[in-house]
Amino acid sequence: MKLLNLVVCLLLLPSAIILADEPVKKVAINPTLLTYINNVKSDFSKIPKDRKEELDKITLFIQNKVNSAEPVQLTYICTHNSRRSHFGQIWAATAAAYYNIPKVKTFSGGTESSAFNERAVAACTRAGFEITKTSEDKNPLYEVGYATDAEPLKAFSKKYDDPSNPQNGFCAIMTCSQADKACPVVKGASSRIAVPYDDPKEFDGKAQETAKYDERCRQIATETLYVFSKVKVQ
Repeated sequence: MKLLNLVVCLLLLPSAIILADEPVKKVAINPTLLTYINNVKSDFSKIPKDRKEELDKITLFIQNKVNSAEPVQLTYICTHNSRRSHFGQIWAATAAAYYNIPKVKTFSGGTESSAFNERAVAACTRAGFEITKTSEDKNPLYEVGYATDAEPLKAFSKKYDDPSNPQNGFCAIMTCSQADKACPVVKGASSRIAVPYDDPKEFDGKAQETAKYDERCRQIATETLYVFSKVKVQ
């Protein structure tokens, strides 16, 4: 009887090993968004060398967490948490899903709160995100869908230390020079990296408004996808 049990265990062992090594299932990125991503990837070579050196610091943070099988918490920070920081949070979640990087949670915040700007919302929609406004107050809550089988992101404006954001062990990614100067130290962050972007707000109400929001959305998409493309998963 003991011999029979041993034989059964040996027969089952290979399938158990296969199941243990089976990678996390990739989510189904929205088709329009997937096309956008594939187009954006061609821009990796256009990122300047010195810019890549800063972006590689984010990759290193993610890689170290992945190697240790720890949660990867990324908080994108700008002044009002209305435009660039939301782009960062949304694209980081999407890039993690696209490259199948496990345990990634993305967040955003500001040195003060305002609202997820409707022009930035429109730019994300044009890129292929499915966005639903779920409240009508001055600081609306949006659900941002990037894949049919993934939980939508909850997007609204908040301070970076809001209780809904991680309080320690996260990487603080400074997306604007003003917030970078205002927060030389981000409490609770285990890493702080500055990758500032030009503010599309400067073109609000002007003829270039839509083009500039789309430009900033694409730049942040390109650089964020570049960051995650370099992360290796065993």
